[in-house]
Amino acid sequence: MQFLDIVALGTVCDVVPLVGVNRAFVAQGLKVMAARGNVGIRTLLDVGRSDERPSAYSCGFILGPRINAGGRVGKSDLGVRLLTCDDEAEALVLARELEQFNAERKAIEAMVLEQAMAQAEAADAQSPMLLVHGKGWHPGVIGIVAGRLKERFHRPTAVVALNDGVGKASARSVSGVDFGAAVIAALAQGLLVAGGGHAMAAGFTVEEAKLPALCESLEKHILRQTNGAPMQRCLLLDAPISLGGATPDLLEQLERLGPFGAGNPGLRFLLQQVVNLKPEVVGESHVRTLFIDRLSNARLSAIAFRAVGTKLGDTLLATRGKTLDVACQLKRNSWNGSVKVDATIEDVRLAG
Repeated sequence: MQFLDIVALGTVCDVVPLVGVNRAFVAQGLKVMAARGNVGIRTLLDVGRSDERPSAYSCGFILGPRINAGGRVGKSDLGVRLLTCDDEAEALVLARELEQFNAERKAIEAMVLEQAMAQAEAADAQSPMLLVHGKGWHPGVIGIVAGRLKERFHRPTAVVALNDGVGKASARSVSGVDFGAAVIAALAQGLLVAGGGHAMAAGFTVEEAKLPALCESLEKHILRQTNGAPMQRCLLLDAPISLGGATPDLLEQLERLGPFGAGNPGLRFLLQQVVNLKPEVVGESHVRTLFIDRLSNARLSAIAFRAVGTKLGDTLLATRGKTLDVACQLKRNSWNGSVKVDATIEDVRLAG
């Protein structure tokens, strides 16, 4: 069982499909992680202020970003040193250093995202992909920014960090488009210094002077893959659920189907005919609200992450007191020993 918690962490953070033996490794590794035997992981969870039972979410959104922050903007060996550390005092120093680098990474990411978003919003809306670039952009955050743009515009996206006439790029794709194949084709045409990837993610190095030709090549390859058809968002729903049915007992049963992640996505539910009671902006970019059932008076707190300025966020803020149908996932909210259920909003529409 030794190191199984680290195996689980790496499996989730590398977005390995959680099926078969991988799912078994992660399920058992999370149990080992919950025993808090690894000094480094325990300390990093404490520094990250996570007191919930370890989950795939903990690995992917609390531990992983902090460990990766060392390699992105700081010292690449910090993560390994922390995970193999058995001294409490040393682990605390390393964890705090990673926390500081993660905060720095967030600030750099926000700056690059703002500039990249401005380019994306000004780009041709009919183009089958987005390619944005900037001088001085930190190459350690461009993959994260590419993912954010892909989520916002639902198009394959490449983000290029330029330095001394050469660009380092990271790309993210949408279902149905093999971006890796498009990059490999561009490499064969002599448009890239280096490049590769798979269907959903790719990376490449390009001379700045070849960016226009590269963009044209990538667009043509993607259009051939899609036959020119527009890219449609598609949300698959597992089941309808009432607000009163979203209970901790149900969540406990659902969690037995986990761990959730790549290849084994969490269940998505449809809330029908719920009132959007009091939507509000929280933090810098999230929209929170409270849904209520007029008949049963059941209530459910919900949040749409990074929704400010998007169609989803605008709809939530503009429909106070109106009745909606909501696509969402349920999540555990533990506080002071009590457990309640919240919802993560993925899409909404006015109820018919």
